[in-house]
Amino acid sequence: MVEDHHWEQGRTPPEVTACRGEAIVPIIVNVLVGLVTSLIGGACVWLWERGQRSRTLRRKADFFGVVSGEPCLIVIGNKRNLPNATAGMDVRALIEVAALASQLGSDVVMESSNEFRGSNDARTEFCIAGPLGGANTRTGGHLAAHLPGVAILPYGEGSESAAFVVDGQRCLFEHNSQEYTLVAKFTPATAIRPVFLVCGQSSLANQAAIHFLKRNYRNVARFLDSVERFCLLIKVSDIPTYGFQAAVLERDITREAFASP
Repeated sequence: MVEDHHWEQGRTPPEVTACRGEAIVPIIVNVLVGLVTSLIGGACVWLWERGQRSRTLRRKADFFGVVSGEPCLIVIGNKRNLPNATAGMDVRALIEVAALASQLGSDVVMESSNEFRGSNDARTEFCIAGPLGGANTRTGGHLAAHLPGVAILPYGEGSESAAFVVDGQRCLFEHNSQEYTLVAKFTPATAIRPVFLVCGQSSLANQAAIHFLKRNYRNVARFLDSVERFCLLIKVSDIPTYGFQAAVLERDITREAFASP
């Protein structure tokens, strides 16, 4: 005998309810799987970006010789023939170096080239400005002691005033038109951290070199045999139009600069 079931109007039979519940379960599972996948994917991207950033900072630190947690020493020069004044663009160069050191986890100590003597010891030294006109006498000492293949002609009236001489070739100083900077990295025998020397023909050339290398150190490093010791010649052209931002790597002069003349 078959019993008839009469359901009240508006109520869903239990068989239908069960079917609907079974249909909802896969949807919930798919949503959960999607959320978990998104979380895992997001975490992987974050870890990759973090690792990429760490590698980038490590390569930059290796190029400039900065060690996270250890101090940097900035030796700043003077205006030419003005021993108690610093050129405005050298101040900007100093700020660029200080910002670089901070990014790489290093505190900065500043010294005047008029007063600082001795070894940089366990501090990476950034020595900024050329030696002519008493701008930075420490630069002159570094050049004489470590870069015998480089000569700087004195200021004068002729076209070779303040020219760099490397391997018999002259890099002329065309003020506010085309200028050069020597950038060298080396570690003195008395120190355990390197000196990063920025010797420009003008304060603008100093700022241009630092600005250029901060942005192009990876490309520059590819051309070097080693980032532990090098000497580069950087050219700044079209100064009336582009100021310090038109710097390029002229050439690697490591072999010539560190060799005895």
